[in-house]
Amino acid sequence: MKSTQAAKKKLLDVQNLSVSFDVYAGEVQAIRDVSFQIEEGEAVAIVGESGSGKSVTAQTIMRLIQMPPGRIKNGKVLLDGQDLLALSEKEMQKVRGNKIGMIFQDPMTSLNPTMTVGKQIMEGLLQHQKLSANEAKERVIELLRLVGIPNPETRLKQYPHQFSGGMRQRVVIAIALACNPSLLIADEPTTALDVTIQAQILNLMKELQQKMNTSIILITHDLGIVADICDRVIVMYAGQVVETGTKREIFNNPQHPYTKGLLKSLPRLDQAKDEPLIPIFGTPPDLIKPPQGCGFCDRCDEAMRVCETEVPDYTILSDTQSVRCWLQHPYAKQAGSSGSKEASV
Repeated sequence: MKSTQAAKKKLLDVQNLSVSFDVYAGEVQAIRDVSFQIEEGEAVAIVGESGSGKSVTAQTIMRLIQMPPGRIKNGKVLLDGQDLLALSEKEMQKVRGNKIGMIFQDPMTSLNPTMTVGKQIMEGLLQHQKLSANEAKERVIELLRLVGIPNPETRLKQYPHQFSGGMRQRVVIAIALACNPSLLIADEPTTALDVTIQAQILNLMKELQQKMNTSIILITHDLGIVADICDRVIVMYAGQVVETGTKREIFNNPQHPYTKGLLKSLPRLDQAKDEPLIPIFGTPPDLIKPPQGCGFCDRCDEAMRVCETEVPDYTILSDTQSVRCWLQHPYAKQAGSSGSKEASV
């Protein structure tokens, strides 16, 4: 898929990425021909249900997929024009934590319980920045202060269990930002936190993005948390990108039935107390035997006959919005086929 968006400088370019896992039952096709781009200083959300391929995409960018059982079948991941998939593990170690930082889902399992937080933040600085111990310590204090941890001179000597969940997540953010990466990947960064702390962490990420001009990929299943900090939204389903657009386009003018379903299942402030949320009925397809046609076909009220047998191509709706759905095909619109299982393209 080629973007027609008037770009700044393209930082990350994922091209036709396909990733599988070889398990006892067969080949799980976790990522199927995924393409997208991230610009400098841009915040992009990747949203979708559990199992849609969001985290596998992020881990592939970071080259954290365990191989085997994982297998990168096809594609390129270009960071500033350099294909990360072609690098050796030693070369990739110079990229992780330096050019790309990552915030993982659970801060308690992301941190080493036997090391002080100061040493854990300092680790990347000493490896990538060639700083002396004193310079690294000063940078750690600066980072802890930047992410809103009080008394950083004292706190850097403490262990993860001495921090609350929100403070541990701030430490993880400090580790990810230590070497001023050009790209920050946040994989469900607020899942393990309560609502109040979620808001604080998201506001912190927004502030840091503006201060440091860092590009952000925010991976989440919750559309509600992307509205404030993200510029664009990428919707994934069954290992594929099904719709992309600006935040305004996705929230105000969704075109894919799956995107519409996600939004209908989201609580709204203008919703009546007795008005129920509308879930997406059914379950995602088995990616050991992915559907021959559209992955959302079995759960879609507007599916047509062609949806069962042919994978739809991308339809460019604007300079910033595209969708992978047969309902956008000119023939489907001419036939007025929406809602008819018998219609074909």
